[in-house]
Amino acid sequence: MEVGKRGIASAKVVVMITMVSLLVMISGVSSVRYIVGKDLGWSTNVNYTVWAQNKHFYVGDWLFFVYDRHTTSVLEVNQTAYDKCIDTNPIHNWTTGHGRDVAPLNESRQYYFISGNGFCFSGLKLSVFVANLPPPPTESPLNETSGSPPFFSGYRDRIVLPAAFVIAALWDSFLLFC
Repeated sequence: MEVGKRGIASAKVVVMITMVSLLVMISGVSSVRYIVGKDLGWSTNVNYTVWAQNKHFYVGDWLFFVYDRHTTSVLEVNQTAYDKCIDTNPIHNWTTGHGRDVAPLNESRQYYFISGNGFCFSGLKLSVFVANLPPPPTESPLNETSGSPPFFSGYRDRIVLPAAFVIAALWDSFLLFC
């Protein structure tokens, strides 16, 4: 009797983990963590206007600042403080003292970041516009030449493959415990 109950309990755990995994895989929205300045980090050797130029920042993304914790800092300021490199009274001081700090982009607006101690005057500042996520793509109408819709369109390519793996895992678990 004990063996049978344990097998059923294990199967329930496998099914529960699989369902949670499926829910995680189905979500079509994922935030992006940008390493500010890429390999050079948050330092005076980077033109952050050029770095941010071809990037699209959306609500939910993160800016990851890597810097020398003994000299530089990460301060979120308003536009006036950004333009004039004023490091007093920031909106938020993201500096934790570890040299690796993350600033969440939670609102659709312009964000301004500078480093204090005069480094802003050396170009250690960043301005990014954060937009709302674009609407999901709509399914394209039927292809008039073939008369049928493309196999993978819209969100189907994000659901079909993960769902196939989940179904295969469930089937394998079912066969294992039955």
